Amino acid sequence: MLLIGESLNVISRKIGRAFKERDPKPIQEEAQFQREKGMDYIDINLGPAKKDGHELMPWVVQTVQEVVDDLPLAMDTSNIDAIAAALKVAKPSTNGVPHIINSIMVRPERYEKMVPIAADTGVDFIALMWGPEGLPRDENERAALAVELLYFANEAGIPNEKIWVDGIVTPVNIQQPQLMSLMAFQQMLPDIAPGAKSTCGLSNISNGPPDHLRPILNQTYMVMLQKCGMVSVIADPLDDQLIDIAKGKRQDIVDLIYGMLDGTDPDMASLSKEMQDYAKTVNVILGKSLYSDSWLEL
Repeated sequence: MLLIGESLNVISRKIGRAFKERDPKPIQEEAQFQREKGMDYIDINLGPAKKDGHELMPWVVQTVQEVVDDLPLAMDTSNIDAIAAALKVAKPSTNGVPHIINSIMVRPERYEKMVPIAADTGVDFIALMWGPEGLPRDENERAALAVELLYFANEAGIPNEKIWVDGIVTPVNIQQPQLMSLMAFQQMLPDIAPGAKSTCGLSNISNGPPDHLRPILNQTYMVMLQKCGMVSVIADPLDDQLIDIAKGKRQDIVDLIYGMLDGTDPDMASLSKEMQDYAKTVNVILGKSLYSDSWLEL
């Protein structure tokens, strides 16, 4: 599983202040930390950046690449001018992997402007399944949106192999059925868009539950999505267990979750407490158990 580090983000108090004050030190320290943790991409998230994004994004890109030039960047802002300006100064990563525009929504007023930027610069882009009516209701609406955007991109000369489809992860405590819909869509994707990659904002699943429950939700759903064909996640570089799972160091956890998705109910009494927690979390995500903040204690 490829990992895109999510924490070079304006919502972080430390990073947000560094962006505002143009202080390179916290930004460069975070970029170096993410590389040390094994991230495959570094996401630079400015949020809307309406006021000065066209100046800020290029500066952050150059600041990061002064110390980390061997990893590709994911440039994340809704400010189209900021993306265009950053791509003018971004150097190719020394590992040869293209940078990513994160992301292009399935709205004509967005993709008609942004797809040509991707085509002209040769970067990849994340196709975000957020349409004119917002979040798709089910996997079939996701599929229709994917076909619309990928067809437009193909017509602009961008092959599926340079597109990362993001079907959108939702919080487990308020939109659990959408998690199942995303898994179904992920399984449909090879037929809808042969050769396309996939990703998601993984931490959205645990947006709302208490902090101590967030890691196991993120880790479990990552493995479930991997079973459905997901190839990358935008994730927390502080989560060492998640990184170990993504890099193939916890096959026991993967085997348990894969087995449950294949219909094998484990003998809970024979499992360690750690593995019981993963099994319980699978059942919560699948909707077999009702979500509560105490599901691991039941």
